[in-house]
Amino acid sequence: MEGLQPIFRRVAGVDVHRMLHVVTILVERPDGSIEQSSREFGGFKRDCRALASWLVEKNVELVVMESTGIYWKSLYSHIERAGIEAWVVNAHFVKHVPGRKTDMSDSQWLAVLARFGLVRGSFIPPQDLRELRMVSRYRRKLNAMHASEINRLHKILDDGGIKLGGVVSDINGVSARAMVAGLIAGKSISELLDMARGALKLKREELQAALDGDLTRRHMFVLKHLHEHINILEQDLADLDAYILGAMTPYQWAHRLLQTIPGIDQIASALILIEIGDDMTRFGAPDRLAAWAALCPGNNESAGKRKSGKTRKGNAIIRYILCECANAARMTKSSLAAKYKSLMVRKTHKKSIVAIAHKMIRLIYVMLTRKEPYRDPMVDYDAMSAKKNAPRWIRQLKLIGQWPGKASAPA
Repeated sequence: MEGLQPIFRRVAGVDVHRMLHVVTILVERPDGSIEQSSREFGGFKRDCRALASWLVEKNVELVVMESTGIYWKSLYSHIERAGIEAWVVNAHFVKHVPGRKTDMSDSQWLAVLARFGLVRGSFIPPQDLRELRMVSRYRRKLNAMHASEINRLHKILDDGGIKLGGVVSDINGVSARAMVAGLIAGKSISELLDMARGALKLKREELQAALDGDLTRRHMFVLKHLHEHINILEQDLADLDAYILGAMTPYQWAHRLLQTIPGIDQIASALILIEIGDDMTRFGAPDRLAAWAALCPGNNESAGKRKSGKTRKGNAIIRYILCECANAARMTKSSLAAKYKSLMVRKTHKKSIVAIAHKMIRLIYVMLTRKEPYRDPMVDYDAMSAKKNAPRWIRQLKLIGQWPGKASAPA
């Protein structure tokens, strides 16, 4: 690395494995020479504590490690508690920096890159949000499992000649679930028809034909287990939602702000904050946040010719959440919905949704930076507030005798 000026004087590189951590420390002496020392540590808690203690003993300023699976997380926590700055870097960028010698170990190369500031640390949220990520991502797995079980139930019904899914709009709706439970309990078709709610009461003849099938004992056996499993998953999801919302107390201001954006509800707001946090200074600009969230168009241009603008890799979790929110926002009466309609003239549905999600992530950055709620130019907030509060205002005016006409006496 000749010609480069070092930025850090005491750095360490860690080659992270499951049960082995190789550490190389580079210390620049006053005369400009470099002192190098390497040690190996195990993967147990005692080893990680010993590693952190050694770094403190050597007065290390910065520690750099690659994001190897999940193995870096425990070590990162120990280094963080020791009060040492730690960077988790993308392995792709580490491998593409030229100048590495063939006999240089991974930990040594990481230390060299850190010393000259040739790598950039990834965004690592605070410990509270890191732990909440475990809960939110487990919730996502359960949610996918829940959708899969509902699809499986739908297939079992069709296999047994029950065409309920062709008549009801939601096979997991109130009426459909009651009818499936009735089928499992062996109730007659007339009893099942009485379970219809709302507009389904007008489809009595279609429902009767849809419920007339040939369910065998094996169909019933699988249906019973699916129905019970779906109920268990829904209870688990409700418990996780309650836990996540309860954990939002330290971030209440940001949690409420995000809910002012059309398409973002309580749970979506919490999931977004768990992924990106409430401090936007770590990202520096809305463009960088959008790129980190895998929602920024790719920049692929050569010889003045623009090639594919496909989005690059990034945080797939936040991308998934925001695309869901964008899908909800397109069905509202807002500028985001109007933007979606204008994009659909020349783009596909999926590309339009990604574009709306990109707009939403930029809005989130600005809102969390300025700490101001979102105000949609197509929404009359005064009229909305009046419509919501007018009955209460009128009731209070009548109670104090200020409403024109006969006023009622206070209770």
